Amino acid sequence: MTYSIVARDPETGRFGIAVQSHYLGVGPVVPWLEAGVGGVATQARANTSFGPIGLELLRAGRSAAEVVAALVASDEMAEHRQVGVVDAHGGAAAHTGNQTIPAAGHLVRDGFTVQGNLLERDTCWPAMADAYEAGLRDGVPFVERLLRALEAAEREGGDVRGRQSAAIQVVDGSAQPAAWRGRIMDMRIEDHPDPVPELRRIVTIQLAYDLTDDEGDAAKAGMAAEERYARAREMAPDAHELAFWRGVELAVAGEVEAGRRELVIAFAADDRWRRTLQHLAESGREGMTSELAARLTEGAG
Repeated sequence: MTYSIVARDPETGRFGIAVQSHYLGVGPVVPWLEAGVGGVATQARANTSFGPIGLELLRAGRSAAEVVAALVASDEMAEHRQVGVVDAHGGAAAHTGNQTIPAAGHLVRDGFTVQGNLLERDTCWPAMADAYEAGLRDGVPFVERLLRALEAAEREGGDVRGRQSAAIQVVDGSAQPAAWRGRIMDMRIEDHPDPVPELRRIVTIQLAYDLTDDEGDAAKAGMAAEERYARAREMAPDAHELAFWRGVELAVAGEVEAGRRELVIAFAADDRWRRTLQHLAESGREGMTSELAARLTEGAG
């Protein structure tokens, strides 16, 4: 019913899972990740307890192969299940029960595993592995490699029943004091006629927002704020909130005309951004004052 990839990025140590299924809301069921620990994908009459139990075993230092063996041994319906696991060292292992509905199978490669069941054809998971490894050789970013793996499965027919939901999750490579601190991406398409392209669309928007984060990867790599913003707007031209907040930031920093130019973009898209600016001024938030707001809206259409 599902195909997925579980992987550890060798460059950053981050863990990621991407999945698609003809199933309402696959995101809360299949992917289980913990920063600095590893990832578990449970599917094919999914035993959701495999997720938290698998992570607990990984947290205790068990290898991916040991975790898969333990999960399978504990389950009376193991031959109906499918599970893929990647551990903190990049070890990978998977299980496809002999009672899963064909086409079904998995491939375990260095640092990742791909698996699928009830698929159109048995070329789906090998295509996923090839796409991921090609992206790795070409230096493609981790999230992009995960998306390409899903798209490769779709080109081979994907789920034999069709499409419905998809999800992608990424967590940090280092253990965190609180689980939410390690969450880098968690995007889900719960019900859509073509969920993989839709997932790519919203992931692209998220990546654009990430570029504007002064604590994000691009900023830490030394990319200037102006370049990060320009790239973000190019990636997500319809994300007018980016223009609004950039305009506020510039104006408050004293670059009033530059700020006005950005705000005009947001105002033209939706006049509610003009009212948002007034609300900021009335409450004195984000450094905005009534005088500055008046200057920014004067002659702004």
